[in-house]
Order: sequence, then structure tokens, then C-alpha cells
Amino acid sequence: MIKKIFIFIILLNLLPFKVFGLSYVVMEEKSGRILESSNMNSKDLIASTTKIMTCIIALENNKDLNRVVKVPDDVLKMYGTNIYIEVGEEIKIIDLLYGLMLRSGNDAALTLAIETSNTVDNFVKQMNAKAKELNMNNTIFTNPHGLDEDTKNYSTAYDMALLARYAYKNKIYREIIKTKKYRCKTSLKSYLWYNRVSILNNYKYSLGGKNGYTPKARKSLISYAKKDNMTLISVSIHDNDIYERHKKLFESNFNKYKLYKIIDKDNFSYNKKIFSNDIYLKESFYYPLKESELDRVSTIVKVNNNNNKIGGNISIKLDNKEIGSVNIYKKKINKKKDKTFLEKIYNKFKN
Repeated sequence: MIKKIFIFIILLNLLPFKVFGLSYVVMEEKSGRILESSNMNSKDLIASTTKIMTCIIALENNKDLNRVVKVPDDVLKMYGTNIYIEVGEEIKIIDLLYGLMLRSGNDAALTLAIETSNTVDNFVKQMNAKAKELNMNNTIFTNPHGLDEDTKNYSTAYDMALLARYAYKNKIYREIIKTKKYRCKTSLKSYLWYNRVSILNNYKYSLGGKNGYTPKARKSLISYAKKDNMTLISVSIHDNDIYERHKKLFESNFNKYKLYKIIDKDNFSYNKKIFSNDIYLKESFYYPLKESELDRVSTIVKVNNNNNKIGGNISIKLDNKEIGSVNIYKKKINKKKDKTFLEKIYNKFKN
């Protein structure tokens, strides 16, 4: 009996980690710095966290979010979590987006895909093009909802953090995911939806997010939290304890790191002997650091007096490794225009 148990343990260790294990990552939103991770490049099914990509593609490709659309026949194929819209029902794009993110409506995902790109296949192409643009190199989308019986979406904790960071830059997306309750009315009925991402109600620093589950993918969660001036993104895949894990990850990293303004665009001093023009910065530079890292940060200024617009660059380093850079811009100098020949004659006779 002991021998059999020993052989079983060896076999478990030889099997790919993703079959049994958890992968997660914590990323700081402004800088994209990875604060903590485990198996973050392990590829796995991502279930309904897929809908973050669906949401951002729909947001970027529908100029009028109040446009009313008709629910297509295809929704009859949807199973799992739905908002239970009916074929022919007329509903606004914005309402579909709330149904997508708050209630994880697979029927909402399908309707958005068809209305945005005419066909699901075209929409999926846009999803994969966006993934490529964001350097989500271990990601493949085959549907807009995350169901994995017929077609499957694969990604990693790291790739989904890249997506979550990108999506968070969209103001409407931020508003949707932090909404706890939403009401809307269609041509057929009224809806009242509560956000299924329970961490929004159970963790005071939470800014919402998106959860996912299928029997094959198990549970997954992408969530955001903000404390003081620092926003963190937490992603966990194949995780049976998503909400407690995210709370612990947030608290641990809020305690370890603070967000520092290393370069301040409004208080930038420079040696005028070095630059031939007056200069300015368009942006400040923030970075999350442990207290022990503060004295290991350095900056190097590179001057460029040849370019018409950019006067140089500030390289920011941590332990001699570049963690970011900020361009230096030249101020425009308004030179008085030379008077034309006619203006000179006019002024001569005027005097």
C-alpha cells in the first residue's frame, strides 16, 4: 500500500502543473511592475474572464453606446450564465455591456460580438488582433464568452494582467466593473442586475473585476484594488479560493510597496547650461517600491539638441536596470516675423 502511494506521488509530480495547480500574478497598474507571481506564464482555460476582452473590443468599436440593437437568433445556442434576453428584444449596447460584466451574460457576449463585427468570427479576429497588440503572446481566443465545450480560450495570468491593465485605462470600463447594482429597460421588460464579483462588497479597497468558472477551467478571477494612490491588478487562474486569495494578495502587496513619484513634471529643475532651449515634461513617472529599494533608484539625463521637438530623455533605473523613461520636450519659441516689403513701405509713409 505504501509503495502504491509513493508511486502515485511521483506520477503527480511528473504531470503538467496546470492540471492541478494555481497560477497568479499581482501587477501595479501605472507601471506594469510585477509585484508577486506564481506560474504566471502557465497556459490554461480562462472561462468568463474572456469577457474583459469582449467588453473592451465592444467599447472601442461602438461609437454610440446608446444605440438600440435587436437580439439575434444565435442567443438560443447560449447556455451557462445568461441575462436571459429574448430573440428580437431591443436593447442598448451599454445595457448589454453591464449585463456582460455584472452578470457574465453569455447571451450578452454573443449579441455584442455580432452587433460589433457582423459575425462572431470577425469579432474573434479582433480579439486576437488586440491580444497581439498587447503582447499577450500565450493567448488565443476562439469565442467571445469563455464557454469551453466546443471552442476554447487559452491564456496565462500574466497575459490577462496585461489585458486588465489596458482595459482599466478606459473610463467606461472602470465605471462598469465597479457598479454594484444596475437597472435597465428594453422593448420587452425591465432588468435589475447585481454584480456577481463579491469581492466588490467584501473588500473595502476593491474596484471590481471579472470572475469566471467552467468545470474544465475551474475558478478564475481578475480584480482591481486601490489603497492610497496605488492601484493593483490581481489575476488568478485555476483557483478554488479566488476571493480570499485576492484579498490576501492585495493586503500583502499594499504593505510591501508604496507608489512613489520619481519624476515630477510640475517640479522639474534642470541646468540651463546643458540645454539650448527651455524644456518641459509631458508626464510624471511613478513606480512602486519597497522601502529598502528607495536608495537604489537612479536617473540619467540624456541631452538631444538636434531634434526639433524632443530635447532629451530621462532614464530611470533600479539596481542599474532601466525601469522606465520620460521624454524631455523643447518649448516653442515665438519669434517675431520679419516685416514684409509692403509693411515696411506702409510704416515709412505712415511716419
